[in-house]
Amino acid sequence: MLTTLLDSIHDPKDLKKLSESQLVTLAQEIRDFLVTSISRTGGHFGANMGVVELTIALHRVFDSPRDKIIWDVGHQGYVHKILTGRKDMFPTLRKLGGLAGFLKRSESEHDPFGAGHSSTSISAALGMAVARDLRNEDYHVIAVIGDGALTGGMAMEAMNHAGDLGTDLIVILNDNEMSISNNVGAVSKYLTRLRSDPNYARAKQDIDHLLRHLSNVGQKVTKVLDRAMEAARHMILPITPFEGFGFKYIGPIDGHDLRQLIPVLERVKELKGPILLHVLTQKGKGYPQAENSEDKWHAWPSAAKPNQAPSYTSVFAQTVAEMARKDERIVVVTPAMLSGSGLVKFQKEFPTRTFDVGIAEQHAATFCAGLAAAGKRPIFAVYSTFLQRAYDQTIHDICIQNLPVVLAVDRAGIVGPDGETHQGVFDIAYLRTVPNMSIMMPKDENELRHMLFTAMQHDGPVAVRYPRADGVGVPMDEPLHALPWGKAEVLREGRHLTIVALGPMVPEAMKAAERLAAKHQVEATVVNLRFVKPLDEELLLSLAKTGRPILTVEEASLAGGMGSAVAELLVDRGVMVPMRRKGVPDHFVEHGGRDEVLHRLGLDADGIVEDALELMRQAGQVPHALNRVGT
Repeated sequence: MLTTLLDSIHDPKDLKKLSESQLVTLAQEIRDFLVTSISRTGGHFGANMGVVELTIALHRVFDSPRDKIIWDVGHQGYVHKILTGRKDMFPTLRKLGGLAGFLKRSESEHDPFGAGHSSTSISAALGMAVARDLRNEDYHVIAVIGDGALTGGMAMEAMNHAGDLGTDLIVILNDNEMSISNNVGAVSKYLTRLRSDPNYARAKQDIDHLLRHLSNVGQKVTKVLDRAMEAARHMILPITPFEGFGFKYIGPIDGHDLRQLIPVLERVKELKGPILLHVLTQKGKGYPQAENSEDKWHAWPSAAKPNQAPSYTSVFAQTVAEMARKDERIVVVTPAMLSGSGLVKFQKEFPTRTFDVGIAEQHAATFCAGLAAAGKRPIFAVYSTFLQRAYDQTIHDICIQNLPVVLAVDRAGIVGPDGETHQGVFDIAYLRTVPNMSIMMPKDENELRHMLFTAMQHDGPVAVRYPRADGVGVPMDEPLHALPWGKAEVLREGRHLTIVALGPMVPEAMKAAERLAAKHQVEATVVNLRFVKPLDEELLLSLAKTGRPILTVEEASLAGGMGSAVAELLVDRGVMVPMRRKGVPDHFVEHGGRDEVLHRLGLDADGIVEDALELMRQAGQVPHALNRVGT
């Protein structure tokens, strides 16, 4: 077996032994490794292919883990993982018990800060830099942030604070012109002007040439040249917004040219105060299919499954388009998730009614509130885990004013490979307590269609949550119609216990009921709750008053979830009945295949059967046949 340069890299220190030409060879070997590995495991592809040289240069120049390199989001962190001793773990990437898809403090000393959400790196890096200063320590802190993440308000807040403090901090702006979807907004347009200005490009080439030769002159001359180059740059372009924040701006430079990157980083390493280095990279670099694709292959495309049911996301997008054709008030807002939310086709059909606001969930929520206050019917298409970032705006701007905004909460429940930062398990708990908010979740893709239509008829805020999963393959009935507001449906009648299920747990509860009947002679009533808020109090109270045990099942946090709502109702009405809640326990759920994770949590038919039998034993209501059969 041929030994490659990559095989010799076990620690960032190993990079310091390689020549410049060897580093170029190493970059190609890393790209080959990424293609081979990610094509097998899946994972984030385009961004990682784009930061190969940048990552090599950072680890060549700086000394991790002493120096702190903080990667924003983590989509661009695979090369960092490879160079910090985790290459052999890549066959387990995003699998249960395997290598995480994002940066994780518990995984390596080289991961000083974990992140799965964007725009956090500058804030975290500034915190570390200030802690360093307070302890009178001496090391570098580097934040690597993408141009898409820079649109997040939090990044701007951090830059404002960093510029005011003036502490030593390096921010690398990895500018590949994209996040998951094409970047939007004034920041993106400004960066485009910087990239494309011909005068700037010529001046930059001269500066790059000088930088490569600075090591041959004395320190005083170097400082004079620095000042001269800075003055020349300001003659070509006005002060940049970054300099307005108090940062020294350097760039843009070619992020794929190690001959430029390494000497520039060496120079930046010696500078004081807040520095922003603008690096141009290409998402998907080195893989033509990704380079030429519209989304630059954010993640490796999954193989199509034969005869699969449509995903909940695609049904959402189709339904919204169907409604928009008949109701001109409908507009769609998304925070840089146009592709992920399935809305690319909607944008093409309704370009003036589609608003991608960039990575700015807080703004998106209040923007929707403004649209609704002016007579529109906005749909805020957002992942459950990203809606967390707009919680105050949801309360303050949408719910207090009781505005008709529909929150289309995608990725609600277990998302699987993306892990702790992306599991959408908290939205019921954090939305249920807010006055005026209604919450629904469908049992299948057909019910999602009618649920969305129902939400659009309601004169107030509504959250419709749905999972990152394919539907169950049911027929789609026509036309769209409103569901009875706040009413659940009984799908199966039984005399021994009641299973109250929500969303994807409804089909699992039906399977469990069949097994309970066939194997244990236990007949269960199965309720598709549909509405978490308002609850179908009449139905739930009538079922509870039979005295039969109640088992609630949800793909959401047990603390404050649907089961808690049912329990609160029964306690408040003075109805005592044996009850057990089943959901996501009080810990963060790690990455792994969605079905694997659900099984581990007991959120499948097997787990429901087990809990149902245990509940009946505790209640002392075990049928005679069950005593003979056992568990």
